Amino acid sequence: MIALRPFYVLFLSALTSLLAACGSTGGQTAGAREATPDALTQVASAYQLGSSDRLRVTVFGHPDLSGEFEVDGTGSISLPLIGQKKAVGLSTAQLETSITETLAAGYILDPRVSVEVINYRPFYILGEVGTPGEYPYTNGLTVQNAVAAAGGFTYRANKRVVYIKSIDSDREIPYDLTPGTVVKPGDTLRIGERIF
Repeated sequence: MIALRPFYVLFLSALTSLLAACGSTGGQTAGAREATPDALTQVASAYQLGSSDRLRVTVFGHPDLSGEFEVDGTGSISLPLIGQKKAVGLSTAQLETSITETLAAGYILDPRVSVEVINYRPFYILGEVGTPGEYPYTNGLTVQNAVAAAGGFTYRANKRVVYIKSIDSDREIPYDLTPGTVVKPGDTLRIGERIF
């Protein structure tokens, strides 16, 4: 029995090392970790306007200049009095500032402008979900909510990794599928198939 003790110690230390190595992957393949070492968790950031976003622009005291406007394919909105204003790539606060500056430059004395998004551009989900397709975006959407909206995972789904292609990118990036993994408007999500 005493002769087997070194064997048990060696076996337990090897088992501990193996378990530690398995637990450190975070649900990602080695290729995904090497390809994107700094971009493994998609988190919320300041929202930038894009095509198909529907906005409510309010110019206080001037209802004739206020209304709902959609960001067109060129990335602009067409406003009364001042015409086309670039919106794509701006936050709502930046667009407010841009409209305010234009109106103050000879149109209205001390304008006060408010911009809010009333309809975001949709997101898309593909792969191992019940009903792949286009879905309306809601503020604060996570991948888990998106999967639920698409009918849940299929039995073949890989529930550890999600592939996300942002609207301003030309490639998919693998992310850990965690409760905090966010979806941004215009994103295309792909739920892959598990290997076994």
